[in-house]
Amino acid sequence: MPPRTTDSAPERRDDDQPRPDQETDGERSAERGSERAGLDSDGAGAKAGPGGDAAAEAGDGSRPDPVGGAGRGHGADPVPGAVGTGGADAPGRVARAAHGTHDRLRAESETGAEGERDGHGSPPSGNEGDTGAEGASGLHPPSGNGAGVESRVVAVRRAADGGRRWRAAHLAGCAALLAVALTGGAIAFGGTGDGRAGAGAEAVSAAGAPAAGVLARGDLDAGIGALQKHLRAQPRDFGSWATLGTAYVEQARTKGDPSRYPQAERALKRSLELEPGNDQALAGRAALAAARHDFTGALKDADRALRQNPYNERALCTRIDALVELGRYEDAAEAARTADDRRPGVPVFTRYAYVKELRGDVRTARDVLERALEAADSPGDIAYVATALGQLAWNQGEYKTALGHYARALAADEDYLPALEGRARAQAANGDRTAAVEGLEQVVARFPLPGPLVALGELYEDRGADGDRAKAGDQYALVDAWTSLARAGGVNADLDSAMAAADHGDKKEALRAARAEWNRRHSVHTADALAWALHVNGRDEEALPYARRATATGYRNAGFLYHRGIIERATGNDREARDHLTAALDLNPGFSPLGAREARTALKDLKGDR
Repeated sequence: MPPRTTDSAPERRDDDQPRPDQETDGERSAERGSERAGLDSDGAGAKAGPGGDAAAEAGDGSRPDPVGGAGRGHGADPVPGAVGTGGADAPGRVARAAHGTHDRLRAESETGAEGERDGHGSPPSGNEGDTGAEGASGLHPPSGNGAGVESRVVAVRRAADGGRRWRAAHLAGCAALLAVALTGGAIAFGGTGDGRAGAGAEAVSAAGAPAAGVLARGDLDAGIGALQKHLRAQPRDFGSWATLGTAYVEQARTKGDPSRYPQAERALKRSLELEPGNDQALAGRAALAAARHDFTGALKDADRALRQNPYNERALCTRIDALVELGRYEDAAEAARTADDRRPGVPVFTRYAYVKELRGDVRTARDVLERALEAADSPGDIAYVATALGQLAWNQGEYKTALGHYARALAADEDYLPALEGRARAQAANGDRTAAVEGLEQVVARFPLPGPLVALGELYEDRGADGDRAKAGDQYALVDAWTSLARAGGVNADLDSAMAAADHGDKKEALRAARAEWNRRHSVHTADALAWALHVNGRDEEALPYARRATATGYRNAGFLYHRGIIERATGNDREARDHLTAALDLNPGFSPLGAREARTALKDLKGDR
């Protein structure tokens, strides 16, 4: 499975609990008056009058679940140098906290979901006059999920048929079809929650605000519906606007639907209009920036939120994410220690573990994740942490161990997409290709995201049955379609585009995208992507310094080692090439069906030349 990135961690909103010196949101709202926003008789829009736009914006929402992405960066020198790993710091505090804070993880009242750590640039400035129309668009969801999912799958397949030829006109059509499909799926999922009777009702407390724990338990649909209902009645509740905006970020992230980001932006803007500088909205805006891969903006907003409230968990976590994605690993490690001091809990522990993994300390990363799993007390947290353990094991070539962790994750949440994707990849690496193909087909049928699309395409290519080449082409075409849709939602998708196009698309476009991403951030992932894009364009001498930088932190990643070995072979560094290709296959021989095959062939040729 692709290395874990900061894109996949579900967050709670317990940082929204007011500090002792703060008034509650309800008290502030009461002091400001009791503005109400009415709805038209058919529920389709807001009536004119004070608060009308706000109520309309609260009208749209649906869905939960996960996706992945990749990226990182730092520095300005176009010729990369080694990234220092720094000294190892004692993980005792994290481990002790993870083991002993089970009762504290749900101590705060307000809960929710944090956005990914991948997003792009400044969000497009939306037309504020459109908020009512967009908000109203979710007031009439279809009564069931089936029609929406079916229509999305049909549209995705239609997109694949047109996109296989890689022409710009077809890609535009693909993006449009995929957007319609994802939007249709979003509406179809609206209001269904987890299918339990009364799921929506329990989300509203006696006071009308969302009950504690609803969003944390993973009932994102029900929680969003409850927030919408509450904000129609209390449109000046800035805290609930902040929570709603961040929930929309998570909804966009977990469903692979970037069209939600502008809606999240408006909800967060509304919160800041009502209460300028409030830390909840600033932290939500940081999460939105990260989801759009604007990590510089995410860091700025996270720092602003922490100046208001140094204990805001989401801001602490997003700050770690942004520093990791910018390639500032020493700073990220320090930010993780700070977050551990202030807000020990599952979200912080998982990030701490990832920072350790990036620096080559797999043992500590595993220990922290295992203790975090002991502390996890909700299905969402259990599924997330168990999946992180599965991905860590997969990266080390421990496929049976990985499958055990994925089984635990799916026992907690049978629909958790990262676990389903990870299980399929582990099955493929472990030799069960049939199960792997079936699993990835199920994943991409629901959410056609770049990672699983490329993985499925490569499995088709590796299998080589009748029609498999065309099927693989369909998957790669959909990556371009998703990229177009993501960019329309304000997401910087250059890293995803570079990684996919280098092997399965327009090589010149891969290099353009990789260079653009490197100009924004200098992480191990952007270094690897640029090295490989340069290689496939025949520029291996330029590629080698970047390939070396990608492996300089000690991060144990077979794909990076494979890329470095192939580039070293192309530049005549045969001994180093043998070392790194051997290391890649020793570490994780199933890291990629096509890449591993090429690595074995290259290694055989190198040994024959000795």
